[in-house]
Amino acid sequence: MTSPRRPRLAVFKFASCDGCQLSLLDCEDELLDVVKRLEIAYFLEASRATARGPYDLTLVEGSITTPGDAERIQKVRKMSRTLVTIGACATAGGIQALRNFGRVGELVSRVYATPEYITTLETSTPIAQHVRVDLELRGCPISKAQLLDLLAAFLAGRRPNIPTHAVCLECKRQGTVCVMVARGTPCLGPVTQAGCGALCPSYSRGCYGCFGPMESPNTAALGTCWESLGATPSEYLRALRSYNAAAAAFRTAGNTHDQDWA
Repeated sequence: MTSPRRPRLAVFKFASCDGCQLSLLDCEDELLDVVKRLEIAYFLEASRATARGPYDLTLVEGSITTPGDAERIQKVRKMSRTLVTIGACATAGGIQALRNFGRVGELVSRVYATPEYITTLETSTPIAQHVRVDLELRGCPISKAQLLDLLAAFLAGRRPNIPTHAVCLECKRQGTVCVMVARGTPCLGPVTQAGCGALCPSYSRGCYGCFGPMESPNTAALGTCWESLGATPSEYLRALRSYNAAAAAFRTAGNTHDQDWA
């Protein structure tokens, strides 16, 4: 009697640092259970052995930054029954989306001795701007717990439990004192989606916004609060323009603090 076919998992990388792919490898003991339930058909970070599609579940890390990327993501989408983007690069363009606020030609000429050899797009964009995406996992990097829940949900045929509330709720649940109220430390927690376990506030640091904007963030009110703590508009702009600079809510809020790029 033959055993049932395991669903086939593929992991693809575009412009990124590989950190979100490593989150899967960091599952360690849990990864053994994953392999029992899923066939890892394509994952160059883990193995040279590959199998051709179609794939039942595809995880995509990284943003689209070159013409080749734009073509390849179309092929990946066609091979994937379910496509999930993982990390800030894939869901919001990543740190490399800072190019979107300047002139790429000038940036390339400053960085590379022979810029004529560089082929790149004017912008760094999330995967969802190019193909249909079934689900997004935020973070820089993604949460190991959320990734495991995603895989379990896929196998069980349910939606994963991904929070849409702010980091502030995580602070309250674990008894972390608010760094803005107690220390006067500027923090992006009130407008950032939960998922990190309020890591930075747990160490008396303000949130850096790694998981991108929460659902319906009040970025204007937070900007006013930052100013009351002594932060300048340029400091608020710099905070918004980091890992998730091109995320719609952060981009719009940032533009109001930078009239030259508005």
